Amino acid sequence: MKTILLTSVFVSSILFAMAQEKPIPLYPNGVPNSKPTPASYIQKLDKDWMSLVSVPAITPYFPEKGMANGTAIVIFPGGGYTGLSMENEGSSIAQAFNKFGVTAFVVTYRLPSDAIMVDKTIGPLQDAQQAVLTVRKNAAKWGIKPDKIGIIGFSAGGHLASTEGTHFDKVLVEDKEGISVRPDFMVLLYPVISFGPMAHVGSRESLIGKTPTQDMVDLYSNERQVTPNTPPTFLVHAEDDDVVPVENTLMFYDALLKAKVKAEMHIFQAGGHGFGLNNQKTKDKWIDWCKNWMMENGFCPPAP
Repeated sequence: MKTILLTSVFVSSILFAMAQEKPIPLYPNGVPNSKPTPASYIQKLDKDWMSLVSVPAITPYFPEKGMANGTAIVIFPGGGYTGLSMENEGSSIAQAFNKFGVTAFVVTYRLPSDAIMVDKTIGPLQDAQQAVLTVRKNAAKWGIKPDKIGIIGFSAGGHLASTEGTHFDKVLVEDKEGISVRPDFMVLLYPVISFGPMAHVGSRESLIGKTPTQDMVDLYSNERQVTPNTPPTFLVHAEDDDVVPVENTLMFYDALLKAKVKAEMHIFQAGGHGFGLNNQKTKDKWIDWCKNWMMENGFCPPAP
């Protein structure tokens, strides 16, 4: 009987974990700005790498029972706007935030594609806005405080997050209830920020094409879009990043300073690009610094 009981509890815990991580479609009534998906455009997950996303979704990760503190963070994995690093910059990040009571949501967003979108330049941002809107709309159901919803993005996901954090005044999704899509805070890891000389060219070309107008370059160079209403921001980058130049983070931090937006920046001496949760070149953990910053700024309760 004891064995049966233990087995039952174990199975129930697995089912609960599976239930809490079940993807939820971002658009239950149809994806906006979309074309009929070609038969060959089939979503794929190869180990860590997600590609060919046509039905965007959000996957919740809840802290252990009794640990949730009402703060939420919406996660945008990177991948050069050609794929999504779903474990290294998705689920592992969600689980790390869960450990100090933050409810996390990993977004499987559409990647810019003329094959499935009417306007590929706004598709990812629509999904980012819809993700924040969805979390805020369901805040009571999920035990979240609607004024404690942040976002985090990595690499091209950092570009998307910084776009969501600077372009929120122009809502690109249906919002009949007038729910704000402005995040309350941002966390950006080795982010693509600028589409100018320091751009990650692959990300820029994926989003706005190989021959964009100067207006489009300026629009998505997010250091140019910072205002005093930009959310407080925590930034992390490695000095030796040879994929996304560290100047991207430096330019954004400078823009935040000039706009008098609260910001904290950490530049690792080494670490390269795409280190995710743990920079193998140092014993320091950016997640600990981020946790402290969130507590100091009132985005989550102080540790007991």
